[in-house]
Amino acid sequence: MGKKKTLTLLSSALALSMLLAGCSDSEEAGGSSGSAEKEIKFMHLWPEGSSKKHFDVVNEIIAEYEAENEGVSVDLEVLSNEQYKDKLRVLSTSGDLPDVGLTWAAGFLEPYVGGNMFAPLDDVIEEDLSDAFVPGTTEAYAMDGATYGLPLELNIVSLYYNKAMFEEQGITPPETYEELETAVKEFNDAGIQPIALGNRDSWTGSMWYMYLADRIGGADVLNKAIDRSGSFEDPALVEAAAKTQELVDMDAFVNGFNGLADEEAKSMFMSGQTPMYLIATWDLPNFTTNESVPQEFRDSIGYLNFPTVDGEGDTSSFVGGPGVGLFVAEESEVKEEAKDFASYFVKAWGEEAVTKAGVIPATKVDAGSLDLPEMYVDILDELNGATNITLFADVQMSPDVAQVHLDSIQALFGNEITPEEFAKNHEEALSKE
Repeated sequence: MGKKKTLTLLSSALALSMLLAGCSDSEEAGGSSGSAEKEIKFMHLWPEGSSKKHFDVVNEIIAEYEAENEGVSVDLEVLSNEQYKDKLRVLSTSGDLPDVGLTWAAGFLEPYVGGNMFAPLDDVIEEDLSDAFVPGTTEAYAMDGATYGLPLELNIVSLYYNKAMFEEQGITPPETYEELETAVKEFNDAGIQPIALGNRDSWTGSMWYMYLADRIGGADVLNKAIDRSGSFEDPALVEAAAKTQELVDMDAFVNGFNGLADEEAKSMFMSGQTPMYLIATWDLPNFTTNESVPQEFRDSIGYLNFPTVDGEGDTSSFVGGPGVGLFVAEESEVKEEAKDFASYFVKAWGEEAVTKAGVIPATKVDAGSLDLPEMYVDILDELNGATNITLFADVQMSPDVAQVHLDSIQALFGNEITPEEFAKNHEEALSKE
């Protein structure tokens, strides 16, 4: 396995985003094939039942494309998230991938690229999309010098907090680790569990560890440990593990957090039981535009960049990464039409997905020209000065090492291993690559 790509957004970054997961039963919706000369098969993972706004945006783009491209139709298949992944694997073994579909970045790409199943898309980027993307976003879809995905979404992780709960207790929203410790103590003293965390899923705890590593050691320390130009036994990474256990020991997280799913922790935050929740921008609609969430709650939510630690750390450096992007099948019989559709889709998706579905896309968006909730504009402005986005650790890693990482995160948060053992687990797993 080669070195994993890391993702860096420079200060010209304008956008980020969300990756929807856990959708409902599969649904299919067909584009009108009519008597078209060329038919593009397109498969995505936003069913009408659970992701109606995304579903509608996709259908609008398809209708517009078909209207502008006489003789070409789009045959659409829609599946839920896990069903989509399963079917993609099955279709890859039979050599019958859709002409255009959705892919994730980094490690997810490897078997498809290695099997020569996805087409390189550098020609599409150079000819049609040369200035479309937030700088650095296509890197996560690149392998061996070629780009195999056109990113639709980016995520960044922020610390969301309930302003009303902070005000009721007279507690200051934390901008430093020391202020976070104080807030944790004061909420505990008031009988309120401070931070919602569902670490049964492990990637949730990984985000806390990653931010502590970033603030203590800088933006590159974790990336270098993973790509083997550095080590997980770097003092900064060991200290980040120690700080993680420090938070656990001071009861920063809700009771039973290691056995809770993220959805359970999220419900605790959204029901006003806990005042803080670290999550990515895929949940931003829940705090802004989701009409099924009480307006009173949405009005009470703010966000913070992750605090500095011991006076160190660049608060414009983020943990995050891409959600899904478009691929074109290498063996497609309508490859040129598929590339044209993919390019069209990316350009149309940016603005429509923001305004109609609450997605913050991987393409540049002029937030000032759109009618967006204040928090969207604030986060877009925040990212205007982003110095870095470090790709989720488990996404950077091969599947085997990612599992070691997630298991070790569980054990670290459960006080079952020491920070030194945490580092050693990763070194041993990475050395076998």
